[in-house]
Amino acid sequence: MIRMDLQDFFSSIPASRIHALFGRLGYTPGVARLLTGLSTHSTPWRELNTRENRARIPYAQRQRLHTPHLPQGAPTSPTLANLCAFRLDLRLDALATSLNAVYSRYADDLVFSGDKDFLARAKRFHILVAAIALEEGFSLNMRKTRIMGAGQRQKITGLVVNRFPNIPRKDYDQLKAVLHNCLIQGAASQNREGATDFRAHLMGRISHVAAINPHKGERLSTLFAQIDWATQTAKI
Repeated sequence: MIRMDLQDFFSSIPASRIHALFGRLGYTPGVARLLTGLSTHSTPWRELNTRENRARIPYAQRQRLHTPHLPQGAPTSPTLANLCAFRLDLRLDALATSLNAVYSRYADDLVFSGDKDFLARAKRFHILVAAIALEEGFSLNMRKTRIMGAGQRQKITGLVVNRFPNIPRKDYDQLKAVLHNCLIQGAASQNREGATDFRAHLMGRISHVAAINPHKGERLSTLFAQIDWATQTAKI
């Protein structure tokens, strides 16, 4: 398995590209301009040019952030970015298929999986991927490229995927310990990050585990059901 990362994925998609996208989707120039203004953002130069940011953010990246672009975290950005990356996906999928490999992407994470023959081509392969990405207006963050053999822990988007998608053992044990401590010490003692609705917060985390591993989710749900939320104490 080879994992690669697109550098500055959202900020590398400028407003001009979004405007062209809306035009191809059939919107009139005026409407496309309005929609582009609503879905893009420009970081003020006074914020980017502080002493701290000059030391932390390279000049080229500050320039990208100052140019109107898709903002990370906006609800519209993932869909618009995926539409802009459609040709990239088609080309990378074709490249992977030609090598008997499988391609998938989640936002800026590119993942290619194949057999031992594919792994033997890894060094040459990432050069081809980088070239395609550049031609499609993106670039790879070479420092984040990872080659993971079958004998290693293969972790993608926070999940271990060696045999099947699963929650990392450390994350599961940590959540289980929190629920256990809620039973023994009271739920309030475990809300260290000050969640407004700690009960809903834990339910969300348990639901995430259950969606990936129903058996583990059921075990956590059993612990959760024993917590006395009315008094924030344990049911003994």
